[in-house]
Amino acid sequence: MCFELDSSPPIPVVSGAAVPHDDLVLEAADGNRFAAFAAAPEERAPTGIVILPDVRGLYRFYEELALRFGERGFAAIAFDYYGRSAGAGKRGEGFDWTPHREQTTPEQIQADVAACVAYLREQGAQSVFTVGFCMGGRNSWLSAAAGHGIAGAVGFYGRPPLDDVPRMTAPILALQGGADAGISHEDNSAFDEALTAAGVEHEVVEYPGAPHSFFDRKQEEFQGASDDAWRRTLDFVASHG
Repeated sequence: MCFELDSSPPIPVVSGAAVPHDDLVLEAADGNRFAAFAAAPEERAPTGIVILPDVRGLYRFYEELALRFGERGFAAIAFDYYGRSAGAGKRGEGFDWTPHREQTTPEQIQADVAACVAYLREQGAQSVFTVGFCMGGRNSWLSAAAGHGIAGAVGFYGRPPLDDVPRMTAPILALQGGADAGISHEDNSAFDEALTAAGVEHEVVEYPGAPHSFFDRKQEEFQGASDDAWRRTLDFVASHG
């Protein structure tokens, strides 16, 4: 499963941090107009984060995650996958993402990533990273093979895109659940081996006993894994930015 609609990132709020934020509509090179949510510190940030959501697209969890990045000095933008089929407006809790997911291709997602990367660079970001979850985790890694010139790609419990590894040109961080019912230890090991064989700088981390979507405040028993994953994400960005 992915996050529940009332889930929230398991990250402490930085008290007193000023984070301007805004709902946006961006346009990809193919003309697609799609919803996005941007958050950033008051001063220009040299590092930007593109957040790729799970299969439901943009909703509150990822807007809050953008704010958490903003509180820590990064410009962050979370975007929606389904502008081409569902439009760029806000959606209610009853939104059925399933038919829209079936119509969405990896190439379309990368076109939208490119628009997000361009937006962050226009805002002053010199280094841009992608951070994705579930379907977004896989597509975050695919961003390293899409010619965006990103500085690194982080994926939480994504399905490894093994065939695309030879085209990856940015460092990879994979944060996987050891008890993920849909992604096995063998899948993670194969990703690690493929990245090594391709000479791609990487780290594949597997959290024993942690399920898919463990990075959730409601998953209190896996708070330790979430804390470690968040620390590794921030360290990864700091070391490659």
